[in-house]
Amino acid sequence: MDFKQDPGLGELLRYVGELVEQGADEHYRAMSLSYRARYTPVLRALHAGAQTVTAITERTRLTQGAISQTVALLENGGLIARHALEDGRKSGIRLTAAGRTLVGKLERHWVATFAAIDRLEAELGYPLRQVLEAAAEALEREGFSARVTAAKAEMERKHLHAD
Repeated sequence: MDFKQDPGLGELLRYVGELVEQGADEHYRAMSLSYRARYTPVLRALHAGAQTVTAITERTRLTQGAISQTVALLENGGLIARHALEDGRKSGIRLTAAGRTLVGKLERHWVATFAAIDRLEAELGYPLRQVLEAAAEALEREGFSARVTAAKAEMERKHLHAD
């Protein structure tokens, strides 16, 4: 392996993410929406019944910090509003009328997006979402840092035995 030439996992994931977001952004502009791709997981989770940042985080597998930032953007844009929950411990989040209208416009787009993902996976010949889900689960079990540490230790053992 030529680490000077071969892209790393993080590079490839970022690049694929950028390509997906660029394509999505083209469609949002064509739909005359002032919309950012990062809103989608939060809006889809709220539309599916999530009512708190914690519930959105659980549904999306994004970090609570990323969700909180996006919620703040959506709240400032008038698409969501906070409200008191019955238990009084957390504030709830709900779509505003403008948010519901926007979700209504986006529903067909989301269906088309998943159809495009299905076509991409068919072209690739393997289920990319399943691969990424499996990778996420593996990294939850053993983080990437621990894996790099183990690889370094293995390299050191091999180097000592080679001498």
